[in-house]
Amino acid sequence: MTSRRSQLQEDTYFRVLRVLQNNPDMTQREIAEKLGISTSGLNYCLKALIGKGLVKIINFANSKNKFKYVYLLTPTGLAEKAALTQRFLQRKIEEYEALKSEIEALRNEAGAPVKGTKT
Repeated sequence: MTSRRSQLQEDTYFRVLRVLQNNPDMTQREIAEKLGISTSGLNYCLKALIGKGLVKIINFANSKNKFKYVYLLTPTGLAEKAALTQRFLQRKIEEYEALKSEIEALRNEAGAPVKGTKT
């Protein structure tokens, strides 16, 4: 069993890898805003992902296009993202099932169906 803190870190890695795979030319500020984290927090995360060999940076400072950096997932990064996706999905399914059970218990406790839900 992993700790809540390591799960949160893993979720953050997953979300960052997911954004980078789909948008390798986003700036750190844009990525941080999209994920709802601080730019410094994202920078820390990116350094960890780069250190693990999951992401590489390509600098296009001299290119005519205005992208300063492009963040690319390495083959190892792609494989790790696939593994993270599976674990993330499993956790979300477990959370969903727990919420379903809690909603049903609350519904029974209230003695009436909750507005906007199926009976």
